[in-house]
Amino acid sequence: MSPDNPDRERPADEPDRPTPPRASGPTPSVGESPSAGEPPPVAEPPSAGESRSAGEPPSVTEPPSAGESPLVGEQSAGAGPWGAYQSSLELSFDEPRRPLRAAVTVLGTVFALAVLGVPFGLLWAVLAPDTPVVKTVEGAIYADPQPEQPIAADGWFSLLGLGFGLLVALALWFVLRRRRGPVGLLAAVLGALVAAPVAWQVGRRVGLATFDRLLATAPAGQAFTKPADLRAGGVDWLLGVLPVPHGNLLLPAFGAAIMYTLLAGWSRWPGLRPEPEPADLSWVSAGTPAPTAAPAPPAPDEAEPPRG
Repeated sequence: MSPDNPDRERPADEPDRPTPPRASGPTPSVGESPSAGEPPPVAEPPSAGESRSAGEPPSVTEPPSAGESPLVGEQSAGAGPWGAYQSSLELSFDEPRRPLRAAVTVLGTVFALAVLGVPFGLLWAVLAPDTPVVKTVEGAIYADPQPEQPIAADGWFSLLGLGFGLLVALALWFVLRRRRGPVGLLAAVLGALVAAPVAWQVGRRVGLATFDRLLATAPAGQAFTKPADLRAGGVDWLLGVLPVPHGNLLLPAFGAAIMYTLLAGWSRWPGLRPEPEPADLSWVSAGTPAPTAAPAPPAPDEAEPPRG
């Protein structure tokens, strides 16, 4: 036997030359046990700048690097379910707030709800009854000294306004799901607050031209009807510039605020916006080592290094 041609069938009872640990190289094939008296090979950790080859499992004795996730499979932060969950949370909650975009959202919502005040007013004009009046020399007076039609008109507007506010908050909760919170609440309240005077003015003008014509041309004693109007609500002007609604014109905004607050209180997400469910993640203890795979067999044409 020569150093250039090592004997593979060397008996194990020769303790004269201990076998040094192998730092790298081919690993023994599956089923081949180390010789008696030889310590098991221990893999050395890779040096600085050296990376493991693709597909090679980490050694049992190799400690995990700093920042490595304790999840099974050692998934990186940018791949797998954990990476998707983390990136989704960052997009949902860690995105920078843009005040300009929030202001545009609020203004667009207010304008859309103001337009919806037109069908709201038309529906109120259809449901609210007209009040019978009689033409006199001084003007028109009620045909009945205590008419019920003005009270019914106020009641219909209050009911429709409250329902309008509830539907507005419910619709904005799903349409503006990325803006749930103070921005969504502000858009719902301001939009309903603007839509109420629009509905009032649209509803009261249905048939108003005919009433004014009869009031000006009808002879004394002629009976006709007056279109619905509000007596329990209206708009006051603050400093002659800022309109301030009052009375049952505030009911749509009140209904929107109540409904939006209830939806936020019943939400199962702390941020009010939908979060992905981490159901496909496998959480394990940080002290539990990951299972290791069997060592790969050496190549058939690769010779074993000399042992001594």
